[in-house]
Amino acid sequence: MHKLVILVDEMDSLPTFDELWPKFLSLAEQMPGLQREATSHVDRVVFGSSRCSLIHELFFDSLDALRQAMNSTPGLQAGQVLQKLTQGRLTLLITDHKEDELANIRKYSRPSEANDETRTP
Repeated sequence: MHKLVILVDEMDSLPTFDELWPKFLSLAEQMPGLQREATSHVDRVVFGSSRCSLIHELFFDSLDALRQAMNSTPGLQAGQVLQKLTQGRLTLLITDHKEDELANIRKYSRPSEANDETRTP
């Protein structure tokens, strides 16, 4: 799976954000091959420095599907609206996305030393 990750800087200073965000979402949701999307509002930066206040992710089955979606009419229009609403204060990333369920991860992890007190050397 691949995704387009959109990092938006400081929305408070974007006067047209509330007006244009729904328009962007409507266009982005028409992109061919879109599997799902996620939006996260950044609560705080725990370490480092970032001006990112919003993260929006668009998920696709493959890199090729993502590229086709970005070059589609709705993709190009969504990009234009996104540039206008953020006034260019954004970062776009294309990422290879892998995910696993915690139960599956734990199935393959080694028992911790603390849980292994019954063993003798």
